[in-house]
Amino acid sequence: MGKRLREAHTDTPKGFLQLDGRSLIEDSIFRLEQAGITNIIIVTGFCAGHYEQLAMRKDGLVTTVHNPRYAESGSFYSLYCARDLIDEGFLLLESDLIYESRALDVLIGHEYSDAVLLSGPTGAGDEVFVEAPTGLLVNMSKDRSKLGSVAGELVGISKISRGLFALLKHMAAEAFESTLQLDYETDGLVAAATSWEIACPAVSDLIWAEIDDPGQLERAREHVLPRLRLD
Repeated sequence: MGKRLREAHTDTPKGFLQLDGRSLIEDSIFRLEQAGITNIIIVTGFCAGHYEQLAMRKDGLVTTVHNPRYAESGSFYSLYCARDLIDEGFLLLESDLIYESRALDVLIGHEYSDAVLLSGPTGAGDEVFVEAPTGLLVNMSKDRSKLGSVAGELVGISKISRGLFALLKHMAAEAFESTLQLDYETDGLVAAATSWEIACPAVSDLIWAEIDDPGQLERAREHVLPRLRLD
């Protein structure tokens, strides 16, 4: 559970927030299945048992791996915890998203083996802006003034090839000697982009929301979910 929402939801991970009768994680699994994904790995942390029970109900579709240091580490370390279960290219998703199926279709069908999905402006607050002047990742930041031309907002869904993941694992092993508080986006993908081409396809009218605080939850319920029902 994200720290900013944990006060209101003290006994469940953020992925189990209910919207329109279905949890975020179950909605994401549904869309992944519809896109043809047959192997889903969930890295667990807070209240991991919820995900383990979900995996048992999914008849082999879902595998869980626990990050025992979730309270003291960032998303890069969580990704690293799944390294022994990944031997091919994959889609990498955040657990606190609702999104339309087109998000997956764009990445799966993209010509580049490595891609980070962007959207148009959302005005949602806490946005991560992405600099990609030629369509390839250069930088990302929550502070727009630190970037050159902004190509869009980071959605939290990426396509990672086996080759890029090997590079990320190598980078992570070295970085973790100093700290585990690293994010795979800024500390992993941006660093890798200095020597590896990572595309940044932008869908200007993408329907999606990140839910990391009460304000974003309200926005998702009132403005995003009604549009997703038509997806």
